[in-house]
Amino acid sequence: MNGREQAGIMPDRPRALSANARALYLATIEGNGKAARREDSPQEAASFDELVTLGLLVPDMDEPGLYAAVDPAQLSNRMSLTWQRQALDLLTRAVALPADLGDLAEAFHSRGQEGGPIEYVRGKALINQRILQAQADGPDEALAMQPGGPRPPEVLAAGLDYDFARLKMGASMRTIYHASTRYHQPTRDYVATLSAAGWQFRTLDEPYTRLIIIDRRLAVIPAADDMDLAAFIHDQYVIEYLVEEVFERNWSRALEFDGATTVPQQVVSRLRQTIIDLLLAGTNHRVIARRLGISERTLARHLAEMREDYNVESLFQLGYVLGRATPGHDEQPEATES
Repeated sequence: MNGREQAGIMPDRPRALSANARALYLATIEGNGKAARREDSPQEAASFDELVTLGLLVPDMDEPGLYAAVDPAQLSNRMSLTWQRQALDLLTRAVALPADLGDLAEAFHSRGQEGGPIEYVRGKALINQRILQAQADGPDEALAMQPGGPRPPEVLAAGLDYDFARLKMGASMRTIYHASTRYHQPTRDYVATLSAAGWQFRTLDEPYTRLIIIDRRLAVIPAADDMDLAAFIHDQYVIEYLVEEVFERNWSRALEFDGATTVPQQVVSRLRQTIIDLLLAGTNHRVIARRLGISERTLARHLAEMREDYNVESLFQLGYVLGRATPGHDEQPEATES
């Protein structure tokens, strides 16, 4: 081990030559300093080509078919200067790239607007990219309404560091989730972590539309049912309406959520009423769980507790009791026992 390696300087740097090519070069200079390509040995042929490509072997003008070894010191000096010039050129181009493409970026972001207050963006990947770009400078305030069930754990984990960074910059962050997220452990962990840092979360079990508002200068809403088209709104009057009449009204009805495992009774009651409505409509368990954004195991637990509350032993009996309890029946008989 040399001194540089002992000092810990670039011990794992890439080598200019493979071990086989180095061995072939040493064998060449230990001989008469000349070598020919051996077609009968693929491994040696590959090493030979490597030496030729780097310039350590060059064609011998006096003896066709033979290659002569070149002084590595002279070659390294020449190549080092060449590579340094190339690196400097790449660095210069990298620094100048944002300015060179600035007019193109401006055209890209303004396309479709024609000076208007609404821009339509198609494609989920591009929509997410545009939202991230709008948040690049670190918003002072961000409001979000996220309907549907819990997001995948890997998505929550991937954005955690970025979310922390925004909070450290003093941003005010408020998010409304669907009530079903209270039963999702990864979401509870995510909410508990960010709540401790100042992010505010609430849940709402009423139907609502996805909405993202950044610094009250940009609002993003879906423009298609499949979420593949979004409207990016820049009109300040429309944004103010969305803040006050949509977000704040929903926020006032939503219940605080800090990631605690205890679910408020109000949330449980509303969730179970939705389960009842879906059961009476003949919806199967898998579809109910998917619509509510909960697992089938969580749904089964709710059904078991509801059977206990109504003093019945089977889902058939539960359905009968629930059906009799719905409006339109004059009386509500006691639950029967099997």
